[in-house]
Amino acid sequence: MATVVLRRPLLAAFHPAAASSFRSSRFHLRRCRYLLPVLAVSSDSSKPLTSSSTGGDSPEEEPVLPLLQELADCLVLPPKFLSQLPSDLRLDLNDASFDLSNGPVLDECGQEVGDLLLNLSRAWEIADTSTSNSLAKKLPSMEPYLTGSAKSAFGKRLLSAGRRFQAMGQYGKGELKKIAETMTKNGKLLSKRPIIQSEVDAMKLKRKLKFGELEFELTTAKANIGAAVGLVFGFLSWQLARGVQNIPDNSMQYANDNALQLAQSLKVTLLVLGYTSTALSVSASLALLFLAQQVNSDDKPE
Repeated sequence: MATVVLRRPLLAAFHPAAASSFRSSRFHLRRCRYLLPVLAVSSDSSKPLTSSSTGGDSPEEEPVLPLLQELADCLVLPPKFLSQLPSDLRLDLNDASFDLSNGPVLDECGQEVGDLLLNLSRAWEIADTSTSNSLAKKLPSMEPYLTGSAKSAFGKRLLSAGRRFQAMGQYGKGELKKIAETMTKNGKLLSKRPIIQSEVDAMKLKRKLKFGELEFELTTAKANIGAAVGLVFGFLSWQLARGVQNIPDNSMQYANDNALQLAQSLKVTLLVLGYTSTALSVSASLALLFLAQQVNSDDKPE
């Protein structure tokens, strides 16, 4: 019995399409085998890092503290520097202060950073160099609050204000030019990350009221509770004042005229305190109700 052995050339002769398909598939498999991406695993993480050929690397974020310190150093100006600026440069300075703090700065940058930018802008507007220097020195302390979208929003404001300083040109010993260069450079580094609206909305819910060293987180519910407490206290104060007022002068006997005058003076003082407390309580309650409505309207999605 004869056995026929078909070699690869003979098979190709009978089926050229199959042969070409075989060669192409063999070449494709070989090519895929050599082009598999190499994954590197770091020693302190279980997640693989993609190779540079895939373009998956994200640039490392710049440390914020050195940038803030550099910005603070260039913003500390000689005494009375701002007040001695010419009128045209004062106008540019006002524009820079507007770009630094306009719009929802508290929502975008957070309460602490927003307050600092607002105060710094006011100091520039009134050309108060001493206040501006003291506020500029506080910039490095804002490093814990500049995270996520707050850092990006702060960087964008620096870029905008830096362009205003750039338009001022050369003045004095180059202080304004140095401010412009530092704001532009650091603004670009800080604003690499895009602003995420959800993070901005989350910062809106963290508004705080400050009374000296005390801080209170402001919400609609807390404002309504405070308004109710104020109304109750005002009502009690009004009732006490009415009670004191209704006491007749001849209802008590006094040892002499001096005691009578003292009692009348005490009565007038209590009336003034009672009605004043009532007026202040009602005013505070109305202000809290208005504030609650404002916070509620800000929290509603647009």
